[in-house]
Amino acid sequence: MESATMGKINLLVSATSEDWIEQAINNLGIILLDHSHCERKAAGVALNLMFRYPSYASLVRKLTAIAQEELEHFEQVNQWLDKWGIPLAPLNSPPYGAKLKAQIRHQEPDRLLDSLLISALIEARSHERLGLLGEYCPDPDLGKFYRGLMASEARHYGIYWLLAADYFERTVIEQRLETLAAIESEILTTLHPEPRIHS
Repeated sequence: MESATMGKINLLVSATSEDWIEQAINNLGIILLDHSHCERKAAGVALNLMFRYPSYASLVRKLTAIAQEELEHFEQVNQWLDKWGIPLAPLNSPPYGAKLKAQIRHQEPDRLLDSLLISALIEARSHERLGLLGEYCPDPDLGKFYRGLMASEARHYGIYWLLAADYFERTVIEQRLETLAAIESEILTTLHPEPRIHS
């Protein structure tokens, strides 16, 4: 396989490995099903933050839009599952999300900052990996679909980053992001044996 041509995405410490690309392309049906779960979870994350911080007007407004768009993507991915004859079904989650969530500090305002930055990192990784799927996918129509989602993922991680900037000093954000981004990269150092968007 030729080396991936995409450079590192802003916020991310390391680029996705070629091993993940090969694993994903060889298991596109499972990747599609996991993608459905990811879109649903992403909508849930936005909604949960809105419920936790209902007086943060900028957060509520911007995350309402994200939740709506994630649910639209959820439906679009489910249409691809129908097209491929893949039923909705549960999947074991990779350790990625749980390990990142474990980094969220419990005291406010640290909890809000960590929640926003981890959401930004996950969206940035999604942006990178959907782009790689779009580049390497052997199904031209599915590849086009993935490339079409990239702009949304980039906008989403940008929104989470800007929300952090609304509520925290830039130096505080950058220091915490450096720590969390290093952890995010370390989690992905070992390829999870089950194909997933964030394996």
